[in-house]
Amino acid sequence: MTYTTRPSGAGTAPRADQPLSMDPTAAVPEAPSVGAVGTGGAAGAAATGAAEAPPPRKQRDPFFDNAKYFAILLVVVGHSLAYLQDVPLAQGLYLFIYMFHMPLFVLITGYFSRNWTFSAGKARRLITTVGVPYVVFETAYSLYHWLAGGNKLEISLLSPYYLTWFLCALFLWRLSTPVWQQIRWPLAVAIGIALLAYMSDLGDTFDIHRVLGLLPFYVLGLTLRPEHFELLKKPVLRPIGAVVLLAGVGGAFFVMDRMSRGWIYWKHPHEAFNVGNFSGSLMRMAMFACAAVLVAAFLTQIPRKRYWFTGLGAATLYAYLLHGFLTRTMNFTDGWSMDWMHTVPGILIVIVIAMTIGTLLCTKWVVRTMSWALEPKMTWVFTPLRRPNRKG
Repeated sequence: MTYTTRPSGAGTAPRADQPLSMDPTAAVPEAPSVGAVGTGGAAGAAATGAAEAPPPRKQRDPFFDNAKYFAILLVVVGHSLAYLQDVPLAQGLYLFIYMFHMPLFVLITGYFSRNWTFSAGKARRLITTVGVPYVVFETAYSLYHWLAGGNKLEISLLSPYYLTWFLCALFLWRLSTPVWQQIRWPLAVAIGIALLAYMSDLGDTFDIHRVLGLLPFYVLGLTLRPEHFELLKKPVLRPIGAVVLLAGVGGAFFVMDRMSRGWIYWKHPHEAFNVGNFSGSLMRMAMFACAAVLVAAFLTQIPRKRYWFTGLGAATLYAYLLHGFLTRTMNFTDGWSMDWMHTVPGILIVIVIAMTIGTLLCTKWVVRTMSWALEPKMTWVFTPLRRPNRKG
């Protein structure tokens, strides 16, 4: 996610017993079938023809909701530190966060997309929870860019604005899911496509370099299984993961003045860094490996149980799309230029404020207020699934 004047970036009513937001990065549960009529002790029910109550819906794993909650805090903090790069503390932390925070989200998205198909229900949900929010927020951010920023009005669904690139990418990744589920070496193919994508300038349409460059993390998520995450939950790996993360922080501070910051945005071809395709591909492979290691280390630190913040992890897309208006407001009003922010204590205060805002934007009140835009009820748009006429 870059920070230019116009950067090119990332239903049904809620039930009382379910999280308010069914995050589009999460799995889409199939509708449970009605159970067979009981026997024995249920003879009375059988006599009246009453069906058993449907089985309870599978509970969300708090581990993943916790992971998404802490990941969205990294996103909000990272965007807040972007404008304070003259302070070494902010510069090093920013580089560290950007090395893995979006690969983390993309990997989890891929993991929960393993069962995605072109069935009517899932296709409709893809449209209402990804496609429609993309159009709404691409338009909203462009209008805000014009009205509040005093810039030229430009609304282009082909050129994602600021954070909206993630919705565009998610839409395309999920459409490609059936392909990755049927080829023999999906991760190797995805890495090959990503490396080839950076060898030439593909333009800005759909922020295509990001879509293809981060594709390996989505495909990696598709190939993972629950037992892989169970390994990361083992207590013995927690101190190892902490050491790896600390090493990542140290590495970020070491290289922050030795590498172009543009690499961590995953959006520029090799020629933008004045390197050849061989050297650039080696750099990309190193970044893939580094991001994968940091993602794994981060997940070893995630709490396994349910806490007060666990439910907030189901609404991270709300925080992701809405916090951008606050960061853009600060940018348009030169709010980031306040002197107190450009100090070590100021950086720490900004981090706390960013984490607080990220938390508040995941709350039930925000979800209820903004669900019309992120989880709209659009049953009137759809028709029964059209099937080809086989008689012709």
